[in-house]
Amino acid sequence: MERLCGPELPFWVANQTLHTDQPDLPICFQLTLLAWLPCSYLWAVSPIYLFYLKKNNKGYIMMSIMNRFKTVFGLLLWIVCWTDLFYTFHEMQQETSQPPIFFVTPLVLGMTMLLATFLIQFERLRGVQSSGVLFIFWFLSVLCAIVPFRSKILQAYSEVEVTDKLRFATFYLYFGLVVLELILCCFNEKPPLFSNVDTDPNVCPESTAGFLSTMTFWWFTSLAMKGYKMPLEAKDLWSLNQRDGSKAMVPKLLKEWDKEQAKSKSEQNQSNQVLYSKPPPSNTNHIENESGTIPEEVEVLLSSQKAVPSQPSFLRALIKAFGPYFLIGSAFKLLQDVITFVNPQLLRMLISFTKQKDVPDWWGYSLAFLMFFTAFLQTLILHQHFQYCFVTGMNVRTALIGAIYRKALVITNAAKRSSTVGEVVNLMSVDAQRFMDLTTFLNMLWSAPLQIMLALYFLWQNLGPSVLAGVAVMILLIPFNAVIAMKTRSYQVEQMQHKDARIKLMNEILNGIKVLKLYAWENSFKEKVLAIRQKELNVLRKTAYLGALSTMAWTSAPFLVALTTFAVYVKVDENNILDAEKAFVSLSLFNILRFPLNMLPQVISSLVQTSVSLKRIQHFLSHDELDPSSVDRKITATEFSVAVVNGKFTWAKEDSPVLHNINVMVPHGSLLAVVGHVGCGKSSLISALLGEMEKLEGEVSIRGSVAYVPQQAWIQNATLRDNILFGRPYKEQKYCCVLEACALTPDLEVLPGGDMTEIGEKGINLSGGQRQRVSLARALYSDADVYLLDDPLSAVDAHVSKHIFDNLIGPEGALQGKTRILVTHGISYLPQVDNILVMVDGRVSEMGSHQELLQQNGAFAEFLRNYTLEDIIEEDEATEKIIDSEGLFPDDALSNHIDMVDTEPGINEAKRKFIRQISIISADGETPKSWSLRRHGCSQRKLPDPQEKEKPHNLEKLIQAETAETGRVKVKVYLEYAKAVGLVLSVLICCLYGCQSAASIGANIWLSEWTNDVMQNQTQENVNMRVGVYAALGLTQGVLVMISSFTLAMGNIKAAGKLHHSLLVNKLHTPQSFFDTTPIGRIINRFSKDIYVIDETLPSTVLMFLATFFVSLSTMIVIISSTPIFAVVVAPLAFVYIFVQRFYVATSRQLKRLESVSRSPIYSHFSETITGSSVIRAFGRCSAFVLMSDMKVDDNQKSYYPGVVSNRWLGVRIEFIGNCIVLFAALFAVTGKDNLNPGLVGLSVSYALQVTMSLNWMVRMTSDLENNIVAVERVKEYSETQTEAPWEIEDKKPHADWPMKGNVEFHDYSVRYREGLDLVLKNLTLNVKGGEKIGIVGRTGAGKSSMTLCLFRLLEAAEGEIAIDDVKISEIGLHDLRSKLTIIPQEPVLFSGSLRMNLDPFEKYSDEEVWKALEYSHLHKFVSSLPAKLEMECSEGGDNLSVGQRQLVCLARALLRKTRILILDEATAAIDLETDDLIQSTIRTQFEDCTVFTIAHRLNTIMDYTRVLVLDKGQIAEFDTPASLISQRGLFYHMAKDAGLVQ
Repeated sequence: MERLCGPELPFWVANQTLHTDQPDLPICFQLTLLAWLPCSYLWAVSPIYLFYLKKNNKGYIMMSIMNRFKTVFGLLLWIVCWTDLFYTFHEMQQETSQPPIFFVTPLVLGMTMLLATFLIQFERLRGVQSSGVLFIFWFLSVLCAIVPFRSKILQAYSEVEVTDKLRFATFYLYFGLVVLELILCCFNEKPPLFSNVDTDPNVCPESTAGFLSTMTFWWFTSLAMKGYKMPLEAKDLWSLNQRDGSKAMVPKLLKEWDKEQAKSKSEQNQSNQVLYSKPPPSNTNHIENESGTIPEEVEVLLSSQKAVPSQPSFLRALIKAFGPYFLIGSAFKLLQDVITFVNPQLLRMLISFTKQKDVPDWWGYSLAFLMFFTAFLQTLILHQHFQYCFVTGMNVRTALIGAIYRKALVITNAAKRSSTVGEVVNLMSVDAQRFMDLTTFLNMLWSAPLQIMLALYFLWQNLGPSVLAGVAVMILLIPFNAVIAMKTRSYQVEQMQHKDARIKLMNEILNGIKVLKLYAWENSFKEKVLAIRQKELNVLRKTAYLGALSTMAWTSAPFLVALTTFAVYVKVDENNILDAEKAFVSLSLFNILRFPLNMLPQVISSLVQTSVSLKRIQHFLSHDELDPSSVDRKITATEFSVAVVNGKFTWAKEDSPVLHNINVMVPHGSLLAVVGHVGCGKSSLISALLGEMEKLEGEVSIRGSVAYVPQQAWIQNATLRDNILFGRPYKEQKYCCVLEACALTPDLEVLPGGDMTEIGEKGINLSGGQRQRVSLARALYSDADVYLLDDPLSAVDAHVSKHIFDNLIGPEGALQGKTRILVTHGISYLPQVDNILVMVDGRVSEMGSHQELLQQNGAFAEFLRNYTLEDIIEEDEATEKIIDSEGLFPDDALSNHIDMVDTEPGINEAKRKFIRQISIISADGETPKSWSLRRHGCSQRKLPDPQEKEKPHNLEKLIQAETAETGRVKVKVYLEYAKAVGLVLSVLICCLYGCQSAASIGANIWLSEWTNDVMQNQTQENVNMRVGVYAALGLTQGVLVMISSFTLAMGNIKAAGKLHHSLLVNKLHTPQSFFDTTPIGRIINRFSKDIYVIDETLPSTVLMFLATFFVSLSTMIVIISSTPIFAVVVAPLAFVYIFVQRFYVATSRQLKRLESVSRSPIYSHFSETITGSSVIRAFGRCSAFVLMSDMKVDDNQKSYYPGVVSNRWLGVRIEFIGNCIVLFAALFAVTGKDNLNPGLVGLSVSYALQVTMSLNWMVRMTSDLENNIVAVERVKEYSETQTEAPWEIEDKKPHADWPMKGNVEFHDYSVRYREGLDLVLKNLTLNVKGGEKIGIVGRTGAGKSSMTLCLFRLLEAAEGEIAIDDVKISEIGLHDLRSKLTIIPQEPVLFSGSLRMNLDPFEKYSDEEVWKALEYSHLHKFVSSLPAKLEMECSEGGDNLSVGQRQLVCLARALLRKTRILILDEATAAIDLETDDLIQSTIRTQFEDCTVFTIAHRLNTIMDYTRVLVLDKGQIAEFDTPASLISQRGLFYHMAKDAGLVQ
């Protein structure tokens, strides 16, 4: 320095700076350090920055006035600096030589100004709207220029006139220009040209925010204001930044993952090449992931030395995709860790400052402001780090969900079996979420050890080796915490298993709730749920014990460490004196230690959890995929459009083949019918053609596009029109033809919104037949080349199936000329098909035209002879018949199958009116002429124009939108929760927390007294007493913490148990109509998400809230008691705090709600996709569905992102308040230093330093508490819905063996679905004798199934009554009634569990009885061939049985119960004729003496019944024996005629 400044200008003069009341810095110091600091910063940063700008080009910004000014000022600065330089040269010629510094500094400054000016322009060309780099540079320049600014003025004062006039002038010019640059730098440039800001209506202001705004998250304020004024809605949210959308993120991850997979494949192939001369040929249908063959013996020996081929690493893919961005966050974290340790050093100086009497005051003030400034800087940096981490987490979640969704569309059936829908949805929700949670704290892995090492280093300086005692305590606590964490972890796994089991069971209960009600099985299932729930609560209780222990360890750790360290320190050596400086600096360092020590185990356990999730996701993403080439789709000119040669197929590689040597050739444009018994492989054949099965050998080829109609129609939750269009453009003419052909036109008149009616999930508000027809319409509209129809006619009744066959499938139908493969049970159509394929046990038994097969006289001929009904009606006769029936057709298109009206009471009023009208339009005045038109082309009538239609928006939706509560959570909810916990307990908990805080304050005040002993020199006498009391107070606090957190946990578990119990009981008592209007997902959500919140999140939130509240409170008390003047500042700070808190809570609560509402569509769309994946693939709509899923994810992230930012926004503001508290505590300590002892200063400032954290957490916890308490509100809401009648009424219990005879009387009986709707049955009066067999027929909406529902009291009478054996059913309990009736329902519902449990959930019957029932229901052969026999596990919904077999299981249930009254509800839909006959004969023999009601589907089943009841518009039209009804030639006669039963 001497060399640069010369001997006259010293670098540092202590008397001039530190020890005066008017400090000033020497000129040399000003010219070197202060001038070079900003320059060195800019030169250091610019290479990195330029490289960054080269990579990230956002388009250029037009030159604005502001930009011109900036540039001009930059050039002026360069000129000003170099003026100095030239002046120095000029002085040299004048012979007054200056030291070298006068050359160096202006030169450096000038160059730097040029660099800055260059950056200004370069940023403009690269589209940077606001520059952080330059802002920091100008800020530093101004900061460093303030000192010379002051000292030059002081100099001018002291001297008579200014000596160096030019330099004086240039400096002030320089200063002015730098300040101007700084001011200009705070403003933003316009956005670059062609950026999305112009196109996007609701662009996120972050992209255009300036540097200051980004650092303080000021850009978020507009949304916070909006959210405070009124609850936010989805439309208020900003669009997602493009870089965070699925479009950018998913491909990024998939690209890396594909590279990984390719790499591991090539490695594998290399290792295979080493093992075998050639890799084994793969002859399966699937892309293999591992080499699938076993090498020969010798080769095995060779290979044992080789490493296992590496699995593709998903982790590596993740790191490559998201690592770089995440590292920026890590850099911020490093900076913040270093700054953290400045404040304890400043605290030390402050305490030593209060000890010294004759030092200048400005030391104290500058220390106070320095503390404030470092704390503020730390805040800004920390939140930038969090922002980067959270955005990374969000991106990882987006990418994972996208990857899993894309994979789920292409996995094989075998893979699907290993991961159920629920599991995959879990991958999406839970596992992706875990990644998101981990990324936020991942940096702690290296940051925690760093902080610990730094803290220990400073402590060692402070207290010497006695620190090791404290460290020992910490190290001992680590295994203690680790053990607790491990235990908790294992409990959590157990808890998750119970939870999964419970949700799975609930899901099934809710899906089959109608069946449970009909069978009166609720209690059995309630017990099952409660048993699981009890296990769950027991695990929770154990977790709570552990939690209380760990909370104690957590709060007492810093104290124990401090206690041991101080005790050892004073005991080791007599000369060691504990003074304020040592004690409180150590305490603040211990407090810094506390965070990394607590976080480290958490991060590690979270890491372990995430690694499990990683394995699961990797496993799923490595599943085999369907091989797109297994079915040859090339279009070549052959006459066969579908060909299978020597096909052998199985569902999974390890299973035995299902289809053997299949040879099928379907000529172009022909119609092939596939027939056979239940379970003979008809549907499997269709799947094989679609490429859904594993092809073991053979060739499959299909020419052209495919349309597929599955056996169980797959309906999306969208409008009816969208279901039919399925992503194709809407063409009105074609659309009408399709509706016409599928007999859907009449249905549209019944639906409240026509074809714009929203269909609930799984097609809930359509009847089975309508669903099937919509599915057919979708296929027809897609206009494909090959149609695969898997039994589409089974769910519809005779008239409609005839209409559909004639107009759609048959030789004259809309599909003529297309290749059609039809799986069917309907014999009447077989003569009209081109070829028939007969399947027996997975083989093709014979194939040929109808005539050929009859002549061959094989199995098929036999089969036909038994079942042909007189003779099959010819085409034209049928047509005439339809015309004869007085044009009743449009009505009957909706005919016999139960329509929505019957099954779903939840249909709104509008629909009811339509159904009334349909009976009026029965004879629509259509002439035979228009009929023939309709048959052969399209009817002339178009659909009514959309304008004439009722505007859809004023129609009620069937499924009411889920209401997201808005506004503040009501106090009532908190009280409800407190009540569930127990009021006495609640008060006790608060008291305990208060005592614990008091103990903690006591300990610290005692410490400050102890440190003041130094002043009176009484250190030695009191040591033992001081240590003893300090220890006692601290330990009391620990014990109180444990007790309080334990009582809290107990209370919470008690509440959780109560709330779930009341929810479950209420849901099982809820009437059926509720389930018809509420999507199951919404109810399940209450049982999973909300109960989970009450079980796990709410308790920890309450705990944290109470803890932070009391910490903040005690801090205020301590500071005010040591410096009372602080009370003045508390009021304004508290005001700002509450103000910010209200803003934040209002906005963040609404954002959380929006986020959770937008989350469920992701999962429901996903599970919908998985169930319909075969349809989606067949129609080739995968990419469209991927797009839909991406949009839903982006929508969800759109509300998640502002939520994250709101936390940052809050953090910066609240921590600013905390920093102000530190500032004022220090300032007041400085002002009152004469009458304060150092102990008190240390106490109040060290308390102030830790308040920031708890203030921040307190707001977050208030907000979390409000968000989580909503769960209580939602559960309450569903535990208080209206219930049905009591299950048992003690004093009205019927006789044990009632009904003896089985007489049923309806007396003037009327019923409606809900209050305010029209009657469905009007004044029915009929009397059925015990043992009669009654068939019930009638059109849709005639009230057939309503009758059965009334018998079971799923619908309660509006007037009149039903009596069974003279007992009025309305007077007895529901279970007493329902357990005495038996129904074989329309849709066979099985529950997952053993087959035995499905037949007899209460275990009332012996094994013999069960086997006997199976024998009668013709399942004996099937069940006894199973390895597990009766214990065979049925999968969810009974998916591992065919539909026919499920129907037989329902029959077996009925046989077991064997009550006097049996009701059959269209139970014959999915069964081939033979099985149908078996069932009918079983019912005739086994239920001979019972009263049987059958809702007929095929009229031939009821032709031999005692009487037939024909219903029409809810009234009895005809009621007599079948024979006399036919002779009456009424409604029944027409139906029989249509079915071909009479001539």
